[in-house]
Amino acid sequence: MMFRMKLSRSRRKKLEEIEARIQETLSQIPAAVEAALPRSKSHKLAVTAAWVAGGVGVLTLGLLAGRELRVRYKMNRRTPYDYYAHAGDQTPDLEFGVGI
Repeated sequence: MMFRMKLSRSRRKKLEEIEARIQETLSQIPAAVEAALPRSKSHKLAVTAAWVAGGVGVLTLGLLAGRELRVRYKMNRRTPYDYYAHAGDQTPDLEFGVGI
């Protein structure tokens, strides 16, 4: 991990000692975190509920963002005929719900 540097031997040795201590400390962190977590069914249930809630939240944001992007896309692709599609209609609800 140490890059080739032009350091004196004493500084290089100190740097290697610091790197060794850091590596040792980092290797102990996962074991310490795992030991600190409680191992109960209620904890597993809470974690599962949190993941489900997070997933539903992400799904909701995705749907809202997708709808907004679709509306903006359609709005930017309008033609002049879209403004006057039913300008002269005498019966406004003649084609309502027909799909035309």
